[in-house]
Amino acid sequence: MRPLADILRPNKLDDIVGQKHLISKGKVLYNLIKHGKIFSMILYGPCGTGKTTLAYTIINELDLKYEFLNAVINSKKDLDLVIEKAKTNDGIVLIMDEIHRLNKDKQDLLLPYLENGLITLIGLTTANPYHSINPAIRSRCQLFEVKSLQIDDVKEALNKAIKYLEKINITDEAIEYIARLSGGDLRYAYNLLEVVYYASDNYKVNLDEVKKINNKPSLYIDKNDDGYYDVISALQKSIRGSDVNAALHYLARLIVAEDLDIIFRRLTVIAYEDIGLANPAIGPRVEAAIKAAERIGLPEARIPLGEIVIDMALSPKSNSAHVALDNAINDVQMGHVGKVPKHIKTNSKDYKYPHNYKGGYVKQQYLPDELIGRKYYIPKTTSKYEMNLKNIYDKINNL
Repeated sequence: MRPLADILRPNKLDDIVGQKHLISKGKVLYNLIKHGKIFSMILYGPCGTGKTTLAYTIINELDLKYEFLNAVINSKKDLDLVIEKAKTNDGIVLIMDEIHRLNKDKQDLLLPYLENGLITLIGLTTANPYHSINPAIRSRCQLFEVKSLQIDDVKEALNKAIKYLEKINITDEAIEYIARLSGGDLRYAYNLLEVVYYASDNYKVNLDEVKKINNKPSLYIDKNDDGYYDVISALQKSIRGSDVNAALHYLARLIVAEDLDIIFRRLTVIAYEDIGLANPAIGPRVEAAIKAAERIGLPEARIPLGEIVIDMALSPKSNSAHVALDNAINDVQMGHVGKVPKHIKTNSKDYKYPHNYKGGYVKQQYLPDELIGRKYYIPKTTSKYEMNLKNIYDKINNL
């Protein structure tokens, strides 16, 4: 039996929900279809947002000959057959799913036919094409982002689906919940609606019936999807930006996903990358919170994690330490090394032992001759702790 999501797949632009930035009157895909012209393109965006639907709609609207391949499943031989059809038909549209996984052999085979226009490519991917698509392919395509649907878009589509499921008796509360649960993934929303429809008693669907089937946002189902990593990135940037409420929101999304490992790793990174010398005690405190969360597990693990995230978001911030090291690493990679001064080489008799001098400091050269005067560490003044370090640093530099 065909899934509901496939049955309800639109054939015309007018039937598509969302993506107004591409298909509204006067927008790029609308105008291409209006003028009967298509170019090679890559449609990228999260799962269930309509990339495949858009591709098929373009084909249907323009009545074009096409072939559909998957970059992972289909072989080089399958691509050869498409090329032969293109030669026979004086051109063909190739819809290529998971285009970011296209291997080099297939790319090399495809490129000349993209170049001469015999094959028009519509690539589909959940990955960021600027990072994951071969530049040679990318340069021959226009890139169009297919965005996550808004809640109202999903509700509009669900209400259309309800008309197809004639026996269904569903509450507005259940529709709202499914739409919010979908995370902008319409296929997920359709699939959940269909399961609940057949799993319910006498086709009566309410909020409790939906919750019996699933109560976790679809965002966390596929951790290979870019949207998942966007949440992780947003957690770090919210803490870095001292927005407590945003940080708690993204932490909550990861806790709902029950992904403690990524929370632990990311908070540890933030402690040293973004807070650093402004509050060096935060590292041990993060480690303590992680150990507590590991020991007690979910759902109680949320308590120490929430506490430490608030602490981190409101802490003074400094990236001076890791920036300093990155500057030094860059210097070394550029070949700026020089010879180690003789007096600090192993077993040198000319080395002055600082602990033998007043204040534990004695003036002597440590950098190679070629790098004398080089400064990697630029102190920040966002906390009393680093202000004290700056005072010591300045005093030593002035001696």
